[in-house]
Amino acid sequence: MIYTMTFNPSLDYIVKVKEFNLGAVNRTYAEEIFAGGKGINVSTVLGNLGIENKAFGFIAGFTGDEIEKRVVNSGCTADFIKLKSGSSRINVKLKSKEESEINGQGPVIDKEGIDSLYKKLDQLKDGDVLVLAGSIPNTLPENMYENIIKYLNNKNIKFIVDATKNLLINVLKYNPFLIKPNNHELEEIFEVKLNGEDDIIKYAKKLQDMGALNVLISLAGDGAILLTEDGEVLKSKAPKGEVKNSVGAGDSMVAGFIAGYIKEKNYKYALKLGIATGSASAFSEDLATKEKIEEILLQLT
Repeated sequence: MIYTMTFNPSLDYIVKVKEFNLGAVNRTYAEEIFAGGKGINVSTVLGNLGIENKAFGFIAGFTGDEIEKRVVNSGCTADFIKLKSGSSRINVKLKSKEESEINGQGPVIDKEGIDSLYKKLDQLKDGDVLVLAGSIPNTLPENMYENIIKYLNNKNIKFIVDATKNLLINVLKYNPFLIKPNNHELEEIFEVKLNGEDDIIKYAKKLQDMGALNVLISLAGDGAILLTEDGEVLKSKAPKGEVKNSVGAGDSMVAGFIAGYIKEKNYKYALKLGIATGSASAFSEDLATKEKIEEILLQLT
């Protein structure tokens, strides 16, 4: 079974304005609402690919109820912890000539909530996959992901971590199966400026030296580079298409990679399906559908 973890889910309120004017009344010409959060995105796309999974996370208030309803309606299995106070956040995504975002803070996760999470984690068994994706509320310690992995470390579980800076660095000693920084996050981790593929590969290898088994570097419209535990360096260009939505493309790549690896136990195919799935989300208004993924997959053969 595949499990995903989203500590701070959201309702993503996407508004489109022809020409946004700061300090003035702006009227939208289109609006949409989605359940957001990196783990939820991974779960949704896995579900679209027909792969059973379960979404863990924390919700609160009426916004939390709406998040849960939308996740369930998308066909996913939700196993969220309902906090007693606060409200799940609403993130505003403003699309005009430029994209702007205002992300909410989210509820405080108390000790009782964390204890409930560990009880849920007890259901994981040898051979399961756990995806730890995205940020955590600033009320939790930076080693939260590390604590989860340490708690489950006596089981043969494949950990996939898509996080930034210390959240990611702290888990490397536990040899996660896959990590997925993008090139900008790689620069942030090592406090360097990357100049081309050779630099990207050099610093991705440093992450392997620190413990990661497989390192997937997403390069947005330039595709991705995968360093495998077998010592291979695999590269894939992204297909051509009109980018309609950048939100969730990286999460979709993770979902596609997982699906590809489960299907064929082959890193080349996993990378290929990851690229196709990430691109399918980027070229769509919503997250990737199976039909869109298969359409793009044909372009990569």
